Amino acid sequence: MTSTPRAPHRIRRGLALGLALGSAAALILSGCAAEPSGTPAPSTAAPAASTPAPTSTGPSALTVSGYDVGQFPPIPLFVLPDLSLLDSSASAFTIEVNAALVGIPGVVATPAHCDADGTVISGNGTAYLYGDGSGAFTGPDGSVQNFGDGSGTSTINGVTIQNFGDGAGTYTDGTVTIQNFGDGAGNYTDASKTVQIFGDGSGNYTDGETTIQNFGDGSGNYTDGETTIQNFGDGSGNYTDGDITIQNFGDGTARVGGQLLDAEPLPPVPELGVFPPLGALAPLESCGTTLTFEDGVLFDFDRSEIRPDAAATLDAVARVFTTLDVSEAHVSGHTDAIGTDAENQTLSEARAESVVDGLEGRGVTTSLSAEGFGETRPVAANEIDGVDNPAGRQLNRRVEIFIPAAF
Repeated sequence: MTSTPRAPHRIRRGLALGLALGSAAALILSGCAAEPSGTPAPSTAAPAASTPAPTSTGPSALTVSGYDVGQFPPIPLFVLPDLSLLDSSASAFTIEVNAALVGIPGVVATPAHCDADGTVISGNGTAYLYGDGSGAFTGPDGSVQNFGDGSGTSTINGVTIQNFGDGAGTYTDGTVTIQNFGDGAGNYTDASKTVQIFGDGSGNYTDGETTIQNFGDGSGNYTDGETTIQNFGDGSGNYTDGDITIQNFGDGTARVGGQLLDAEPLPPVPELGVFPPLGALAPLESCGTTLTFEDGVLFDFDRSEIRPDAAATLDAVARVFTTLDVSEAHVSGHTDAIGTDAENQTLSEARAESVVDGLEGRGVTTSLSAEGFGETRPVAANEIDGVDNPAGRQLNRRVEIFIPAAF
């Protein structure tokens, strides 16, 4: 993101609902999931023929914070957990970091992957890989057996993971359950969240008062408390949050607080990806831990100064670094593709440096480095078939901290 957007949208800070599913997850082999229930109601918000001509501007009091008149946040994408938390067994360090960050919204710890063949360092143990894909690992946090064909059973901190080698598998810790059917469909359930991926682009997500329905055809619904978003997939949709009501008719106009205004049609809701099949059970491939700060957690739109209200987030991370005696970490900034390459590169570097300064200012003695990658390392599509993907861009705007395993 940058101060000179290429498009008239200024959709920069959508609802940051990437699913931070935690370090413990579960897989239970079962039959196929049911089809998603419900279909989006057809839009009844077409403007009448006698409606007066829209105006190009409207009262700023009737806008959603961070958005242009007539625009509102996208229906969020589902972000499945990094399944390496399962098939890489989530080293004891990653598990401990996740436990320490519970209750800190927008920060997720996941295993980092390596491409190296041969000996790697994984947490407190040493892993040895072999040319036929088999291997064995024994360390203070458990033991793993890998049978070379992708199947295997691991026991980590009392949690048993089964991988059947065909993409399906089971994992349970008594609280979290994942059903991976190996065909693109799968379910995730924990104490508060339920995620259903049906393998055809559709799926459901619930977490307390938050409900998301993605129908796989460009339409979807989102509800969280008083906030409701409907996207009918044809450019039209509705938004209400108890204070503001917006009807976007998909024809270049929207009714905002009773006034008809110019507004661009809504982009369709992107299809959901398939539930990734478990690869070969390879708990030996993690080369460290990555902390990801989701969009909007630390910074305002197009700014690199850490917001005062983000102090608690950095305080928590600083405590983790100090408590776990982390000796080395690398901070990287990332943007979406709106704006020029140079502007995005500059912004990403400045944000990484701000995080380093913030941690050092909290007494962290870890050796820290800062680097910006601009828009070059997206984790989601900024556009899909030439159509803007606001929910994807939201995921690409992030800061990451990589902690090597050999800390």
